[in-house]
Amino acid sequence: MTENLAEVVDAGRSILVFVDVQARLAPHIADHERVEQRCLALVQGAGAVGVPVLLTEHCPEAIGPTLASLRELVPPSQILGKRHFSAMDEAALPEALGQAGRTQVLVGGMEAHVCVLQTVLGIVAAGYDCWVIRDACGSRSGEDRLAAFERARAGGARLVTAEMVLFEWLRGADHPAFKRVHGLIKGF
Repeated sequence: MTENLAEVVDAGRSILVFVDVQARLAPHIADHERVEQRCLALVQGAGAVGVPVLLTEHCPEAIGPTLASLRELVPPSQILGKRHFSAMDEAALPEALGQAGRTQVLVGGMEAHVCVLQTVLGIVAAGYDCWVIRDACGSRSGEDRLAAFERARAGGARLVTAEMVLFEWLRGADHPAFKRVHGLIKGF
């Protein structure tokens, strides 16, 4: 897809993917409460504006399932198990993205410099417009997290924040979901 730097995130073309926001991993992530809060707000906002959501779980038998707060908002059919660091190296994510028919893939999760980054690079390589949601990504160290963003941008992804995404999905105060989504942002 041709990169248009002026392009905004569009709810009708977006799909939200959270990579490995898992119970046993989260406590080890720097500022994991903020990451979880942003992920929750984005999943709820996606529901309000009709954006599909997918979650991945890396080796859930070892790392545990997705955090319960997120898991309860997403049907089990939209939670994809994986063993590769890049979810794009599994059959399930590319298949789900193709079935969704969306061109903008927004990504967050844990750890930013491993599974998130490798998934993002795979999404870009597959020809999708990929947007990394900075404040919905975490790593054990801040240095690794920042390096992941640099590498993702150099690899063709764009960087956004949760608030940017939510307001771009709405486009304006007249959107029917404005009050609900605005309430989610007030928690930031």
